[in-house]
Amino acid sequence: MENFRLTVFRAVAEQASFRKASEFLHLSQPAVSQHIHALEEELGCRLFDRSGTRTSLTPAGRLLLKYAERSVRVLDEARAALSKLDGEVSGELRLGASTTVAQYILPRMLGVFLKDNPKVTLSVVSGNTEEIVALLLRDSVMLGMIEGPPRSKEVHVEKFLDDRMVLIAPASHEWSGMGSVPLSALAEVPLLLREQGSGSRHVVEQALKKIGLSANKLQIRMALDSTEAIVSGVEAGLGLGFVSQWAIGKAVRLGTVVPIRVEGFELHRDLTLIRRLGPAPEGVAAAFQRFALAQNPVPSGKRKPHSRR
Repeated sequence: MENFRLTVFRAVAEQASFRKASEFLHLSQPAVSQHIHALEEELGCRLFDRSGTRTSLTPAGRLLLKYAERSVRVLDEARAALSKLDGEVSGELRLGASTTVAQYILPRMLGVFLKDNPKVTLSVVSGNTEEIVALLLRDSVMLGMIEGPPRSKEVHVEKFLDDRMVLIAPASHEWSGMGSVPLSALAEVPLLLREQGSGSRHVVEQALKKIGLSANKLQIRMALDSTEAIVSGVEAGLGLGFVSQWAIGKAVRLGTVVPIRVEGFELHRDLTLIRRLGPAPEGVAAAFQRFALAQNPVPSGKRKPHSRR
């Protein structure tokens, strides 16, 4: 329903990059540039400043973005109202998901949801927790699914899943045959952590700080931008890392990594569904919210626990 040039414009504005927008939209980069050029010609003003290393909005671009985001909200309301006429859930569902959720949990959930709601069209943007919160507050996504506590007070938070962070080591590591290791040993090994802004990194650092292991006492060898990168780094012998239990099923089955129990240390966290404060969502967003909060998916190879809901 939305003018496609505005769709392209919003993608470039959100990604701050023509290349990343082309990947997100599954278009060539020249095609993205042509749509933006045509929109600038139609409006008679430049929308982006391309002079530096980063693409940024001009004052005209920032003004247009406000109206483009407002138009998306109005169209979402129209779809929700129309879907009520026939009692079916339909329309576009725009989700944001932090990387562990996007890679290991959301695909299974979406398979079931879309099977039950075939008239829903879907788009998913992934990023770290801070990036997903920012997208939500700009109305670029309807709902977010994140791994760490949001630092904004402008979002409503609901838990949808338990998670446990696990220390993993390469199968060849000297700890792999041990039943457990003492807490103090964590300061003696190189660690691979997620980048700053990641919910996973935040909960790991906070949990270690509580037991007396602040960041300056750790041997942080590398910061990586995804859970998958940490698992690969551990497999390659670059260090040990804390990752979600959801991320290690395949690597454990293949025997390339082993989980390590740390004495007296269990790291659990809530995976949460977030939305903007204010009225409850309607239409397709409300349907997915109900669905997500009723789910209890299980990591590969794990027996499904008794639901507490």
